[in-house]
Amino acid sequence: MVLEDGRRVRRGAKQRRPVSVIGILGELFITTGLIVLLFLVWQTWVNNIVMSNAQRDDAQELSQEWNKGEAVKLAPDERADPGVPVVATAPAQAVAFGTLIVPRFGANYSRPIAESVSLQRVLNTQGVGHYEGTQMPGEIGNFAVAAHRTGYGDPFFDIDKLQLSDSLYVETEAGWYRYVFRSLEYVQASGVGVLNPVPQFDGAVASDRLMTLTSCNPIHTADERIIAYAVYDTWYPRSEGAPAEIAAIAQNLEGAG
Repeated sequence: MVLEDGRRVRRGAKQRRPVSVIGILGELFITTGLIVLLFLVWQTWVNNIVMSNAQRDDAQELSQEWNKGEAVKLAPDERADPGVPVVATAPAQAVAFGTLIVPRFGANYSRPIAESVSLQRVLNTQGVGHYEGTQMPGEIGNFAVAAHRTGYGDPFFDIDKLQLSDSLYVETEAGWYRYVFRSLEYVQASGVGVLNPVPQFDGAVASDRLMTLTSCNPIHTADERIIAYAVYDTWYPRSEGAPAEIAAIAQNLEGAG
């Protein structure tokens, strides 16, 4: 096509629209949204799976170390009273000293327990943290631990699924301590009374061996805390073998690697 002034214009040629600030911002928002979405998928799904497997592997390594290369035997159904449980001294901060095994949480559920509830040094990495100053496994008083409900492997995601008389086992170098679940409680985030030797009773002298699990509530928030209480039942010295209820976990841990 030829214009009157002699200039030629190609048929079908389209003029480019000017780039607007709104258009640029729109593209940036879309790109940012996709990045955030991908991060949430990673944090919620992929990273949780990776961390959950890593925590289970760490628990396996601890068990293997305590077994000293020997096969794990099972305690007999009928056994003598094991006596007063062995109580270890609390280790340094962030040092793992036990594993938590909860059949209700899954056939392969096992997580390391480390000293301190520091987010960066324990809860965001190792799994379950022991509140410093509370009692150790098997000790008279309150053995209190914490873990994330969601994120970082979801260690306590199913804490609200615990049922009366469910077993909670704490494995240490000395053996396995069995606690029996009793009840749930919901408290404010500031409700530190649950960590007392006798939970929620200031100054009371403990006579029982208790275990307290704490986590955030509701799911995906930290507005309050969900608390699970358990009472000591018995213990299984390592030399006498693991309890039959967790035979699959105990024996598989021995052969894992």
